[in-house]
Amino acid sequence: MDQQSECKLTRDDFAKALREMDTFLDITADDLMELNRLAERHARQRRRESTPVAQLMSAPVKTIGVDRPLAEAAHILVEHRISGLPVVDGQRRLVGLVTEADFLRAMGLPSHHPHHSLWQTLENLFQHQDRIREPEGVVADLMVREVVTVQPEHTLHEVLDQMKKHRIKRVVVCDPEGHVQGIVTRSDLVRVFFDRIRKPAQAE
Repeated sequence: MDQQSECKLTRDDFAKALREMDTFLDITADDLMELNRLAERHARQRRRESTPVAQLMSAPVKTIGVDRPLAEAAHILVEHRISGLPVVDGQRRLVGLVTEADFLRAMGLPSHHPHHSLWQTLENLFQHQDRIREPEGVVADLMVREVVTVQPEHTLHEVLDQMKKHRIKRVVVCDPEGHVQGIVTRSDLVRVFFDRIRKPAQAE
C-alpha cells in the first residue's frame, strides 16, 4: 500500500483541522470534504492534460516523399489502414499532408459529409463506383500544405485545443526543425481515455 492511500483524509481529520485553526469559519467538515474532493478532481484533470505529446503519439509514423506517385500514397493508406499520411522532403521535414478524403475528391467521389452517417457515406461511394478514376500525378499535386503541428514536449491540453480550434482529426508531431516525429489522432486520444478508466478497475 502506498503512502497516499495510507494517509487518506477522513471527516474526523477535517473536523480536527477546523478546531485547530481556532477561528470562526462558516464552513462545516462536510463542506471541507466536498471542497477537497473537487480540488482532487481538478488536480487529476490537470495532471492528465499536462501529459506530454511524446507519451501519446503514434511513432514511428508512416510518411511519403513529396515527389512520389499518388498511387503509392494510396497503397500506403490502404495497406496500413490509416487515414492521413504526412508528406516530407528529402530531409524528412514536413511539407504537407495527404488524406483519404483528398483521394476521394481526386477520384471524383464524394467525401464524408459532416451531416451523413458512416453508412450514408459508404452508400454514396458504391453508388458512384462507375465514376471512379485513378488519381494521376505526384503527392505534391494533391497534398494540403498547411498542416497543424505540435512538438513532443507539448501537452495533451494543447493537442485537444488545436484539434478543436481547427476541427481536425489528427495533429502531426515535429521537432523544432520540422522533422516528423509522430502523429496524434482522435483514436490515440480515445485509447488513452480507455486505458485510464481501465487501470482503476484492474486495481480493485
